[in-house]
Amino acid sequence: MISLRTSILLCCLAVATPVLAHHSANMFDPAKQVVLDATVKEFQWSNPHIWIQVMVPNAKGVEEEWSIEGGSPNLVGRQGWKRNSFKSGDKVSITIHPLRNGDPGGSFVSAAFPDGRKLGNGAGVLPAAGAKEAPAY
Repeated sequence: MISLRTSILLCCLAVATPVLAHHSANMFDPAKQVVLDATVKEFQWSNPHIWIQVMVPNAKGVEEEWSIEGGSPNLVGRQGWKRNSFKSGDKVSITIHPLRNGDPGGSFVSAAFPDGRKLGNGAGVLPAAGAKEAPAY
């Protein structure tokens, strides 16, 4: 017969398993931030993370596609994001933690639009449009 303590431990392990399966963020360099002046190609509102595909001119002026990973739709939705927060053709200044390997991509930190609108991701979130200060989480 399984003891109550063992049953509780097994239940906790079963609940924690999906967390252990989540990928690591080690591919991003949290010590660096890069600001990209970009044009949105596509915004993917999908689980487990949103993705923003942007076009950024490289040093030679040639457009390169960058893949930016953000938080979950649930997380960013609580911060005021919508399925249409980014639209194809939008000009945006996006701050990211770049990929360690130098490929064109990174982890979303914040975005600023020409109209003054700002969006953030997780800790240090920027205020939603019309808000006086960032929500506390």
